[in-house]
This record gives sequence, C-alpha cells and structure tokens, in this order.
Amino acid sequence: MSPAKSSELPPLIAIVGCDGSGKSTVSEELLLWMKGYGPAAAAHLGKQQGNTGRSLANLPLIGKLLGRYIERKVSTVHTRRNGNRAPHVLPALIMYAFTLRRMRRFRRMLALRHQGFMVIADRYPQLDFPDAFDGPDLSVTAREGSQFVHRLAQREQDSFEWMTSYRPDLVLRLNVDLDTAHARKPDHRREALQRKIEITPQLTFGGTTIAEIDASQPLGMVLAAAKQAVAHALSDRGYERSEY
Repeated sequence: MSPAKSSELPPLIAIVGCDGSGKSTVSEELLLWMKGYGPAAAAHLGKQQGNTGRSLANLPLIGKLLGRYIERKVSTVHTRRNGNRAPHVLPALIMYAFTLRRMRRFRRMLALRHQGFMVIADRYPQLDFPDAFDGPDLSVTAREGSQFVHRLAQREQDSFEWMTSYRPDLVLRLNVDLDTAHARKPDHRREALQRKIEITPQLTFGGTTIAEIDASQPLGMVLAAAKQAVAHALSDRGYERSEY
C-alpha cells in the first residue's frame, strides 16, 4: 500500500519524547483544543507492552503468572539481541505480536484521517534507531537462529518501513531532563530513561517539520508552546480556529 500525499489528508500531529516528558497529558489537552479547528481524534501508536502486562496481571488466578511470563520472555529478546544472538521462537513471536497490534492501531489512525479527522498521535514509529523505543524489536542480524525467527524479523522490518513511509505533518518533540523524567516516572530505571533522552533529539521522522519543546517546564508553558506550533502548522494548511 503506497502512502497518500499528506496534503490530501487532514493533518497528522505526532507527539514524541522520553517516558515522563508528558506525551499523554499534552496529547489529551491538544485534542480538546484542536477540535476548535474541526473534527479531531487521538491515536496511541506505541507498543503498550507495559499496559498489556498490567492487564494480564489483573486476570484472576493466572494473571500475575502470565504477566511475569511475558515480561521474562520479552526480556530474553533484548538480552540475546544485545549479545548479537537471535532470540528463540517463543519470545520472538511475543514481540512480533506487539508489532501486529501496533499495525492495527496504525491502520485505524489512517482510517480516521480518511474519514476527515485531524489526528494527534501519542508516539510514532521510527527507523533511525532500531532497538530503541518505537523502533523495531526484532532487528536480528546474527547468522545463528532459526529461519522462522529471521522471517519474523523481516516482516517486522517491512511493517515499520510501511508505517514510517507516512510522515507526520508536524512532530512535537518533548525534550526533558533525566531528573524530571525520573521524578514523573519513578518506576522506570534511570539508565533506560537516560538512553531515551539521548536518542530522542536524534530522531528525524523522514525529515518532517519538528517543533522542539522544553518539557521540563511547567505544563502551562509546555501546552502554550505546543499550541503555538500546531496553530502555525494548521494555518499553513488553511485551517482556521472557531469557538469550541
């Protein structure tokens, strides 16, 4: 499926940043504000592995066991990949299942745009840094491992190439410092947050327009900067704001 020209569809605004940068809060506030310009909808385009694990953990009797099992199996993918070893079939299947889920959400987002909705996307797929957040999880380059796992990795790569062929009209990049991010997400490891903070400024999203926002500021200032960037992008597309 070939991507349509962005000018043929309502605007797509992506919000990216490290955990603790305020993506969800900014997305919710912007959605309400953007409805002053016309029909608008929100989409979450992340993996949501953590949400799935928490949902499973709430199941009666076997919930916690399932949640721990999936977390343990998924962790073996990252451990083996960092050691340049291909993951086993089961953890690879689990990670590919998250890719399929992400693809479904991405298709729903495209459907909303075709229905005439402007879209605010919380997170966005990227290929600049495989193995990093919102990038492919099965970038298997080692020669060892089964052909089946390598086929899964190629299918995942193809999926990400398709998703990233659709460039957002504007990316709001929420930059945050480590102490602020960790204070907002104390259950996250500082090392993992630090890596995301370092990678975030290097993401290009195909060369689309990116608005840099200091997300360590108070929420009111962050929202004001985000609205200013979005208003400018919508004005360039001929959108005018009415009372909502």
